[in-house]
Amino acid sequence: LGFTAAKKNNPFAPKVTRKTAKGKMNAKLMSNAKTLRRLDGEDEEQEVDLSGYSIKFEKCQFVKQYDGEEGGGGDEDVDTILSTKRFVIFRLCPDSSCGSCNYNYGEYIVDMDTYLEAALGYKQEVQEENCNTCNECYEKAAEAAEADDDAAEEDEDAWKCQNVDTSTCYAECQNIENMEENGYMDASELTECQQLDYEDNYGNVYYAGAMCASSGSRIKIGIFTDEQCSNYDSSKDVEDYMKNDNGYNIKLSYHLLKQTYADGECVASCLVEEEQNPNEDNGDDEEEKEAEINEMCEELYEAAGKCETSHGFEQGIVDYDNYDNQVRNEKLVCNYISNLKAGHYDQTGEIVVSGGRTTLGGGATTTGGQKFALAFFVIGTAGIAGYVFMLHQQLTKGATADLAQQGGTIA
Repeated sequence: LGFTAAKKNNPFAPKVTRKTAKGKMNAKLMSNAKTLRRLDGEDEEQEVDLSGYSIKFEKCQFVKQYDGEEGGGGDEDVDTILSTKRFVIFRLCPDSSCGSCNYNYGEYIVDMDTYLEAALGYKQEVQEENCNTCNECYEKAAEAAEADDDAAEEDEDAWKCQNVDTSTCYAECQNIENMEENGYMDASELTECQQLDYEDNYGNVYYAGAMCASSGSRIKIGIFTDEQCSNYDSSKDVEDYMKNDNGYNIKLSYHLLKQTYADGECVASCLVEEEQNPNEDNGDDEEEKEAEINEMCEELYEAAGKCETSHGFEQGIVDYDNYDNQVRNEKLVCNYISNLKAGHYDQTGEIVVSGGRTTLGGGATTTGGQKFALAFFVIGTAGIAGYVFMLHQQLTKGATADLAQQGGTIA
């Protein structure tokens, strides 16, 4: 395929990274995150109950910031003092109410890599389980069509297929399984910044990685000119630079990636619900079984900066030794989230000035309104200068005439 990074059996396995400025920034921000435990009145640890909540994607945002270190954070290949931070803002909404979610919710910020690793890992697992079930039900339906009714009733697991529509899920799962043969590649494999197997006539190479799109409401794969995937090239489409072994172009499938930023819907429920046979009585087991929490929720909650108190989040950790420090940190996180949501940055991380955009990296772009204002200012300044010069000439001539008259009178 058209990229140098080799495929892995598990593309979501933790990766080894260099100690960069990005890592330091994220570590500093996320160091204020709280664990999944709190202390009760008797100083006993109790787990925060997330079972009644669901994750809702809110916004993706790039931010270009001053690195604060000489040479761009210690990387000799970086020729700018700016670095790009990648964030995702999400909420924990009560009772799967992701459509409204206006009270008793928590708001959180986490780096994009952490969010995508957790979300894609969960969605990949769900997709595999669903397709396995669909394939099994499809095969059972085919076998049942050839067998008599008595043989079909002997299957103890037949209840698992009661709510499975094999007429739609089977075709979808086959498309996923045969994606590469059909000329597609899963976009989730390009979320980590990696070099494309392409070089132009001038020796330029390009990189692909996840980026924010549609004012932060979507995540897509973009083309970048640097190995950190900081400099986005809007003039290029990643699909134009990807080819298979036979030289044919590859298209990207966003089937899995788009599930991580579902609009107005819950990305995932934090409560893991096991399928139960409706023909059996499991009442006693239900009371004894402890609620199982989705690993995606646990991982993101532990890693994220938290803004909970102002939103009435009932499960937030408030009673522990370092509570005062937590409150101060929470206000900083809340303010930072508020600034990112306010639209002060564009999708590449540049600061947005009201009515236009300015670039922190040295270059600058201006809007039509800004150009008109600048032209008006220049013309106005020239007009004022001309008027001052004319007035100066008139005053000088007037003063000379007065002195001549005065001299004649004195003489």
